[in-house]
Amino acid sequence: MARQLDEQIAGRYPVGQRLRVLDVGMGQGTQALRLARLGHQVTGLEQDATMIAAAREALSGEPEGIRERMRIMEGDGRDTGVHFLPGSFDVVLCHGVLMYVQEPDPVLAGLARVLAPGGLLSLLVRNADALAMRPGLAADWAGALGAFDTTAYRNRLGLDVRADRRETLTATLAGIGAPLHTWYGVRVFTDTAMDRAEVPEDLEPLLAAEERAGRTDPYRSVAALLHLCGVRG
Repeated sequence: MARQLDEQIAGRYPVGQRLRVLDVGMGQGTQALRLARLGHQVTGLEQDATMIAAAREALSGEPEGIRERMRIMEGDGRDTGVHFLPGSFDVVLCHGVLMYVQEPDPVLAGLARVLAPGGLLSLLVRNADALAMRPGLAADWAGALGAFDTTAYRNRLGLDVRADRRETLTATLAGIGAPLHTWYGVRVFTDTAMDRAEVPEDLEPLLAAEERAGRTDPYRSVAALLHLCGVRG
């Protein structure tokens, strides 16, 4: 997904331009820190105290110049209107967050509001149109049959959460003034791998296959996750 994001940024902004980035639900700060290392000014918004501590610890080990480019704030996607003025950011990330939000439309509208004109909105969501794939490939036929007509599922943490359909999000993004520009699949071939599976020594062929599938029909349509990129009008 980092490669997909970099591709979209490179296609919209001149090389070397320092961008204002907001990472909503930044987790332990993996993407936020990566973008700060690339020279961008990054704000990470996170509500989980454990994740905030992990992000701050990771940031503390970076050179001073990178530490100065990254700000960590406590809050969630519903707080953007409280913390930030309209048009404050060139890029807004919301990765792996919407599955925990029962009413995503107000959150998305808030994210679009803080985007500058022409800004990039990057979403990573669970693909509701592919919920039957994981149980089906595991020969859980009852689970597969039950997944076809729902957007609800239980994640690997044991939490009951929700998925999004690309068609629905496409309409939502158009309605909030950040219409869908492009989309990718994420975890097309590797979704059934165990969470703590050993990383193969030769990782590049795996990444190349996933990257190719993530931009190629029909493979991307059955990916576990969807990476949608909208552009603020």
